[in-house]
Amino acid sequence: AHAPEGMKIHIADLMEVPFYNSDLAEKPAAVKQLLQQMGEADALILACPEYNYSLAPALKNALDWASREPDNHLLSGKPVAIMGAGGGMGTSRSQYHLRQVCVFLNLHPLNQPEVFSNAFAGSFDTDGNLIDEKIQGLVRKQLDALLSWQQQLTR
Repeated sequence: AHAPEGMKIHIADLMEVPFYNSDLAEKPAAVKQLLQQMGEADALILACPEYNYSLAPALKNALDWASREPDNHLLSGKPVAIMGAGGGMGTSRSQYHLRQVCVFLNLHPLNQPEVFSNAFAGSFDTDGNLIDEKIQGLVRKQLDALLSWQQQLTR
């Protein structure tokens, strides 16, 4: 709802993506779908919940699958926006941990604006929709910045 004109956002479903396993002879269908989406994307938005001060295992697993593609071609050099909602400090610790992972994967995360939201402080309605106008504004600014960052990196 807050994407700038010209930006299309496709959500990747990680529910069926199994743990990375190099012993599998063929990638599962959910992994093939995820990798296709990543390959088609000009940039990534990583919604990063926080578990025990770190990123969600499902997100890390998705990045692990993608990073095993030849020459890391699905991730290397790709611009990334990181946002999240969670308890306490609103995923700040997990986002900083994710930034460390981005270094190894040669992803290029935006530095600003950062989007952290406390999911339990009235920022969301009972259906999980973001209703906090300040956070909505930050999301808009971050998506605008991601579009500019992507254009800058692909010149």
